Amino acid sequence: MVDEVLGTAKGISDFGMMAIAAAFFLILSGVLMLSCFKWFRKIIDNMVQDNSICSSNIKNRLDDIADGMGSIIEGLRPETLLRIRETAAIHFKYAIERVCRLIKRIREENNIHNKEATARKIRALLKNIHDERDRAFDAYTYKGKKLSDYTCHEWIEKIAIVVENEIYHSEGPNNKRAYTNVLMAYDEIENEFLRRLSED
Repeated sequence: MVDEVLGTAKGISDFGMMAIAAAFFLILSGVLMLSCFKWFRKIIDNMVQDNSICSSNIKNRLDDIADGMGSIIEGLRPETLLRIRETAAIHFKYAIERVCRLIKRIREENNIHNKEATARKIRALLKNIHDERDRAFDAYTYKGKKLSDYTCHEWIEKIAIVVENEIYHSEGPNNKRAYTNVLMAYDEIENEFLRRLSED
């Protein structure tokens, strides 16, 4: 400590007070300038990083909006609804044929006197048909939603009642009557499906 004081005193006597003060202020201003540059650089780096993150978020949001708008625009085109109607009609007609075959098969292969077991089997088989149709509908979208979102599980019970009425009909088996009744039930289901599409 004494040596430093002596060194400073010797410097003042050799160079003068003004030179020592000027050197001190030059060193101090140099340190302050370096500190300010580092501080500004840190602020600019943070701004660039924040802008980069913000730009990335905006790009992701715009991509999501573009996807959503594409789905909405697709849903507003008349030919989209026409394609969906045709696709749905094919699947419902296929289901009619399968249910008619199911009625005939249950009559021939099952012990229909056990109504509880027959009812469980009917609903299990109809659920398989319904789930298969939903899987096919999952490949299509309308207004951003899968077509399977427009179907309803209550349809299984509606068809099950028709199937049971045909199996246990008082007049006995009649394939033409069965086909007509299943067709009517599926026409109602198809109309409900199209109504759900139009209401969305």
